[in-house]
Amino acid sequence: MATSNEVSEKARSGTKRFIGGVVEGFYGRPWTMEQRTELFKREQKWGLNTYLYAPKDDYKHRMYWRDLYSPREAEQLIALISAAKRHNIDFIYAISPGLDITFSNRKEVAALKRKLDQVREFGCSSFSLLFDDIETEMCPADNQAFSSFAHAQVAITNEVYQHLREPETFLFCPTDYCAAFCTPNVSQSSYLHTVGDELLPGIDVLWTGPKVVSHKISVESIEEVSSILKRAPVIWDNIHANDYDPQRIFMGPYKDRPTELIPKLRGVLTNPNCEFHPNFVAIHTLGTWCKASADGAARDVEMGDEEQDPCYSPHKALTLALSDWLEEFLCTDQPTAGCKKESSDEEPMQTDLGEPSYVPAAGENPLYTAEPLTLDDLKLLSDLFYLPYEYGSTAKTMLHELNWLKSHSQAAAVKTDQTAEWCSRARQFDDMCEAVVRMFNRLSNAPNRSILYDLYNYICDIKSGVSLAQAYVKSLGGLSKPSAQLMSADPEPWGFRGGLSGEFQRMLPGHGNRDLFKHPPRTSVYCIRPYCAEDKMDVQRIFVKMQRERQIQVASVTESPLISDILSAGEIPPSPQCALVLEDDAGACGYMLALTDVKAASVQRDMSERVFEDFPSLITGQVLPRVTDPSPVKRMITQLLTTIRNCGSRGVFCELRHGDRRMLDFYTKSCSFQLIKLAGLPPDVIAMGTSL
Repeated sequence: MATSNEVSEKARSGTKRFIGGVVEGFYGRPWTMEQRTELFKREQKWGLNTYLYAPKDDYKHRMYWRDLYSPREAEQLIALISAAKRHNIDFIYAISPGLDITFSNRKEVAALKRKLDQVREFGCSSFSLLFDDIETEMCPADNQAFSSFAHAQVAITNEVYQHLREPETFLFCPTDYCAAFCTPNVSQSSYLHTVGDELLPGIDVLWTGPKVVSHKISVESIEEVSSILKRAPVIWDNIHANDYDPQRIFMGPYKDRPTELIPKLRGVLTNPNCEFHPNFVAIHTLGTWCKASADGAARDVEMGDEEQDPCYSPHKALTLALSDWLEEFLCTDQPTAGCKKESSDEEPMQTDLGEPSYVPAAGENPLYTAEPLTLDDLKLLSDLFYLPYEYGSTAKTMLHELNWLKSHSQAAAVKTDQTAEWCSRARQFDDMCEAVVRMFNRLSNAPNRSILYDLYNYICDIKSGVSLAQAYVKSLGGLSKPSAQLMSADPEPWGFRGGLSGEFQRMLPGHGNRDLFKHPPRTSVYCIRPYCAEDKMDVQRIFVKMQRERQIQVASVTESPLISDILSAGEIPPSPQCALVLEDDAGACGYMLALTDVKAASVQRDMSERVFEDFPSLITGQVLPRVTDPSPVKRMITQLLTTIRNCGSRGVFCELRHGDRRMLDFYTKSCSFQLIKLAGLPPDVIAMGTSL
């Protein structure tokens, strides 16, 4: 067993220790002071060493960041920082001024320093500046003072860092904190390059990986961003975060991050579920991962285990965490009570110990006896609420079996060669449903009510859904009457998932696209056809609509507009056979236009002859938001590139605004366009090109 704070000391970079711990950085009700103190105990026990204080809805952390803490608030923070120190946890105080700070105003900088000085007086020695989830446009005053948003952030961060006398731990969260936010990509992001070049070397940078909630984080992706930032990042890991969806909670293990990452990172901080108690698994398994030895002996590989990491098994880490969590479940949180053993069959709560126990007489109902919670129950709980991109094995099996039973329901109604199989699988499905109901009942009677109350809405919801599915399968097999909740035109509210948000989502074209259990794809039928003169109005309509949606005002001709704007607006015609229109059932929904020779089209633009030599042609296009399938857009681009190449062109370029992320993705991910330098472009426009 590793000693406290023994977090991958072999993987430390230089003299700094590897940062491993928890960030309280979610949106919603912050944890209580008592819960945070309990967290410090757990971190120390599991070998973690850091807590980052960054609750988004602590109004003096973010919205009212200028306000100093009151004496009562100061007293609480002093006690919290002292508690962290008692458990050898590095307390990092984070402040998030990015919503409304004016970087060039010296009074604003002074207010920020004053606030952090106050916290330093509380005994805090580690700090963090966060600029995540904010608007990227600077005010006019800052535009005059700084050359870019990144320069403004870096300047104030460096100044505050030096004002605090360069603390050993100082974290900076960039606005572009994941690869998905970088324009056009990580390696070519001017924002990240500025951070890497100008941020003082003692300041560490937070990074969430490929996405805000990253499914996997690869060694290659970390090496790429490290080379740009000129330092190893600290991962702010949202894999267990649930503040974006009140219907989901995640109790699967820390996974899909190879332990090969450890020597290439400055640290890992998990930003877990909003509910405190269900984070037992997330934090416990992170501790196991952080202690994995880079040169450890290879583990035993279970049958069907897809993991390739020789130093860390998510399955074993999960079992260890759930075993420890079971002990906590069986300890009552009621005063003067202790732990309840698994084998005990006494009531979990006794409200009046002075009264003799009631004993039913002969012929009366026996007393209800709560079944004790088991490790298998917690494994099932974890399977049902696993991870954002993955269900546990039991959950996947249940979905697969329900889909098969529904698809082959004819075998239950009429005897066929599949009838015996259908009946057997229906019984197995029924057993799995019963296990879920049994788990719910046992959890509901567990002694530790604090854990139960954090979980109750989720387990009640899954029990209800599973019970409806169970009744449906029984009705298919003729074992019960059809459920009134399933067949009625006016069911009880508890028989369906309601709410305005759900109704909005079900009406959207992408609803169900991210379901983890994949049904046969439901795609629209698209038609790609050559552009004709009658399409001019439709193309203009689509062009204007997309500009308005992005709140872009297209410059007039006298203000040197983009060539692509002139082409889309119909002021110049596309080259012959170089225009396509995309249609669906509702009509025209997209277009792609091209000029094979920009110079010959008499378009005035201050461009070097060298650019025209390498990229003589231009392509532009737009698709309406109702087009959710990227494949027809890719086909249009590919078809035009083939036509342009056949006309003898060496290369094609396109002009894109930073806000047009959808078209950026089409060009970069589907068609291999790369960033190129093009003179005369407005600051919010980039050019990308590809050789033919």
